[in-house]
Amino acid sequence: MEQYLKLIPSNASLLSAYSSISTSWVLFKTAYNQVIPKQLQDYAVSKFKSCFYHNPSFATFIIEDMWCGLGRNQLYDAARAYLSTKIGPENRKIKIGKLEQHKNVSAAIVGGGKIVDVFQDITITWWCVQEEGTTRTNTKISKATDNLALIQKEKVLKLYTRLDKYEGERWKSVDFRHPATFDTLAMNLELKKAIIDDLDRFLARKDFYKRVGKAWKRGYLLYGPPGTGKSSLIAAMANYLNFDIYDLELSSVFSNVELRRLLLNTTNRSILVVEDIDCHSEVRDRSKIMKEEQLNPKKYPKAFTLSTLLNCIDGLWSSSGEARIIVFTTNHKEVLDPALLRPGRMDMHIHMSYCTTQGFRVLALNYLGIHDHKLYQEIDGLVESTKVTPASLAEELMKSDDADVALGEVVNFLKRKKREEDQIEEESKRQRTV
Repeated sequence: MEQYLKLIPSNASLLSAYSSISTSWVLFKTAYNQVIPKQLQDYAVSKFKSCFYHNPSFATFIIEDMWCGLGRNQLYDAARAYLSTKIGPENRKIKIGKLEQHKNVSAAIVGGGKIVDVFQDITITWWCVQEEGTTRTNTKISKATDNLALIQKEKVLKLYTRLDKYEGERWKSVDFRHPATFDTLAMNLELKKAIIDDLDRFLARKDFYKRVGKAWKRGYLLYGPPGTGKSSLIAAMANYLNFDIYDLELSSVFSNVELRRLLLNTTNRSILVVEDIDCHSEVRDRSKIMKEEQLNPKKYPKAFTLSTLLNCIDGLWSSSGEARIIVFTTNHKEVLDPALLRPGRMDMHIHMSYCTTQGFRVLALNYLGIHDHKLYQEIDGLVESTKVTPASLAEELMKSDDADVALGEVVNFLKRKKREEDQIEEESKRQRTV
């Protein structure tokens, strides 16, 4: 019981929350401008004004969390963050709580509650009807423009997957709580820093993209053998940016129109992921499979075309959103059509290699909590001379909580792998000699 009582904010905390009212207009304006596309802003404002100028009595606007069942309504999130700063002494009933994945106490008006506000000399009454939805109070805002302080920092990330193929272009979401971060990734430190710097540079260049006339998006190609951490890197990127993830399975797309609609229904500030893109024949190098396709057309059934996919990620259709990242993963980069790989489509090619000594140090710290060990020198030599994935080494580290035992298992595993590789190399030399 004491643990739950500790989560209840003090009177001082609630009074401090009320002081954030002074930041409300800056916050709402920031959320409105950064989350909502300019065209939608202009349209919404024109409709809003016309309702009051032509019918000065009243007008009702309904803001639901889902827009027509197609996706998350970003106006809902902006309004929710704005109203959290408008809760005042007249609101006698306030819903408060703290979710496990949130850092701060949350507050919201209860069902049936209302907040009276004035916007450009127009009195607006906000009512909370049916779904109460949580709003958040954050008294530690230094700059409202820093990643949408109330929306982004407390945001619960979502993983969107496509519903049944017969339900068209709709997406279904679940909470995304993957623990991967850049600190826990077992990869080369220089490469890790390069990726972080690239993401930071991308986020900071909204005005640059507008000035040069390019869609505000970025493409990453992750390639390398299975088990090298491609999925973990995507999760780390999402957690670092506070971006939702849309996981697109190309094999479930059966037409160009369907592909366009799916991509148009993704939101701003999100990551579109297409894993194992090489598994779909339509994106493979056309020069290599054209002859085989002509001889056996049934082997290559037509769904969407490569040109449609390219247009969606780098053509006119790609300009339908802002701050979007596209990630392709593949185990076989060499089979992909060159048109898919050029800058502007896949801007950064990231080779997810076999485990390095730096990567193993991160794994050992993650799993065993150690920075150094007497077996490290032997392990370093084996890792450098053996092709082994971070995933396989992680399995060995999980065999014991005792560092001596676990690292002993790693040494034995690496020696076995080394012998196997040496045997394969000897057999290959023997066959070349014959």
